[in-house]
Amino acid sequence: MGGCRRTDRYPNLKESNMITREDIEAFLDRLSADGASHQELEPGLWLVRPSGALEFDVVVTHNPPVLLLRVKVMPLPAAPVHAAALNRRLLELNASDLLHGSYGIDQDNVVLTEALELAHLDFEEFLASYESMTLSLTSHLRELAAFREAR
Repeated sequence: MGGCRRTDRYPNLKESNMITREDIEAFLDRLSADGASHQELEPGLWLVRPSGALEFDVVVTHNPPVLLLRVKVMPLPAAPVHAAALNRRLLELNASDLLHGSYGIDQDNVVLTEALELAHLDFEEFLASYESMTLSLTSHLRELAAFREAR
């Protein structure tokens, strides 16, 4: 990025008003009270394991001016007919079941992502987004498993 700070590219953002990496760490510590665990892989990048029997991790990235939440859902089916059917279903889920985040494709994987503005973020908004992602994915996994098995 050539040493260009995010606030240089987004002049309306005040760095002092944005949620810091330490604030996100505190949010994640509060999630731990409900059974989630997390570890910081590098500064501003965490791997969060939701509580319960959920078998996916949420990657949380502090990347001012946004916080990114991302889950790798599954590999794309190899057969074009299955990939097309999956893509259609993911678009339908984006339109009907997801409030904030969306399904997408990153290389050969289906991902669920959400971006939150750090300038306006508080714990309640973070928690609502985190829970929305984990609950939506939990309810969709059974249906999406059929596409995974079609690989």
